[in-house]
Amino acid sequence: MSRPSLTLYLAAPRGFCAGVDRAIKIVEMALQKWGAPVYVRHEIVHNRYVVDELRAKGALFVEELEDCPDDRPVVFSAHGVPKSVPAEATRREMLFVDATCPLVSKVHIEAQRHADAGLQIVMIGHDGHPETVGTMGQLPAGEVLLVETPADVATLAVRDPARLAYVTQTTLSVDDTASIVAALQARFPDIVGPHKEDICYATTNRQEAVKAMATRVEAMLVVGAPNSSNSRRLVEVGRKAGCAYAQLVQRADDIDWRALDGVTAVGLTAGASAPEVLIDEVIAAFGTRYTVTVEPVETAIETVEFKVPRVLREPKVEA
Repeated sequence: MSRPSLTLYLAAPRGFCAGVDRAIKIVEMALQKWGAPVYVRHEIVHNRYVVDELRAKGALFVEELEDCPDDRPVVFSAHGVPKSVPAEATRREMLFVDATCPLVSKVHIEAQRHADAGLQIVMIGHDGHPETVGTMGQLPAGEVLLVETPADVATLAVRDPARLAYVTQTTLSVDDTASIVAALQARFPDIVGPHKEDICYATTNRQEAVKAMATRVEAMLVVGAPNSSNSRRLVEVGRKAGCAYAQLVQRADDIDWRALDGVTAVGLTAGASAPEVLIDEVIAAFGTRYTVTVEPVETAIETVEFKVPRVLREPKVEA
């Protein structure tokens, strides 16, 4: 019996961004330099496959610094941490490496600069997300106010409406964030925005690729983790751009094949923390059920690369 034909539109760019790639390299290089175990505060990136691969190499993932011994290296995740975390690690004389994405660090610096100028900060982000927690933790309590929706702006209680600035989480929906910014500017005309867009290039590029293929497909799959903000935003962007069926899957085993019955065109992308091997796995799974034609949908070419911290590039000093 012949297999039905299906066109698989493959988003480009997709998957790993420079910040994720750097964070994973930091853990791998720390293991090579200092041996196992290396502790990692929070998941280095939000992807179970990546975390399990690093765990197999000797990384131990914990949620808080208090779960780490003083005498082993600890890596801070790509999402960033409150200032109190490296301060405590320094107090305990721990060896630590900060894998915070440089684009997240840029937001931290912006927030501090605005605070130094006497401005109160409004952060657009998701409550409880590690990146939001880390950014808000750059300043004392009360100096950063969180909003998640335009409706939150209407009830925001600020110290001085004329002395405000805003920053954003780097992995938000570009369109949703624009509506929140518009609400902030309407209520607080003097609010100061970032010098350059806080939503990172990788988030923006992956959302643009999804928009480009959304109207060409009957269904869309986003490979990523449920706790990955940028992956979940890709699902939302796909639906809003015209693809009625857009779903998040962690692995090929998660695909609901019954929901795809009868479709002839499917879009496929991956969040910024999902490795290409998982995309290959999904393509192979389609190949067992369909005669597949893969069509790339390229909207940008990414060449960004971030260096790892110098301590990992220096030769190991033998005792």
